[in-house]
Amino acid sequence: MGANELSALLWRERELLELLTFKLEEEQLLLTAGRTRWVDHASREVEQVLDRLREAGLARSVEVSSVAQEWGTDEEAPLRDIIASAPAGPWGEIFTGHLRSMTELTARISQLRDENERFLRAAARATQETLATAADAAAGSIYDASGAVGAGASGSHGGAAGVGRASGGHLFDGRL
Repeated sequence: MGANELSALLWRERELLELLTFKLEEEQLLLTAGRTRWVDHASREVEQVLDRLREAGLARSVEVSSVAQEWGTDEEAPLRDIIASAPAGPWGEIFTGHLRSMTELTARISQLRDENERFLRAAARATQETLATAADAAAGSIYDASGAVGAGASGSHGGAAGVGRASGGHLFDGRL
């Protein structure tokens, strides 16, 4: 175990952070497009990537501890401290690159998470308003027992004049 293994684990973690960024952006596209049917699937994929990230984080912690011992630093040291105690050579620069990239990805992930949360709240509000409107419309007895338009409806979408019409349903002009 050593710096090579730690670097490989950090690369893997960066790849997972990039995948999480992609999945959050995918979720956001679904939310902004109103394609709520697929949001549950996208959220499940986000959770799967988060599980993989947790596992990668545990593996990284074990490897950081090993490298910290090797380099004479506290086993609980964060990556920043590992970088500070790196021996002369390329490892300080390599680990600095990993840290910088992971910090940027984490900031982007936080931003996406917050944006998606706002979109989800807005969608929940819109759903509640739609359900409330539908409940109000249902309470107004739009159709009577014969299927004719009753109290609470307006316009030429039915009524007594439309009962005998045999024109068939039209989805886009308001008649069905």
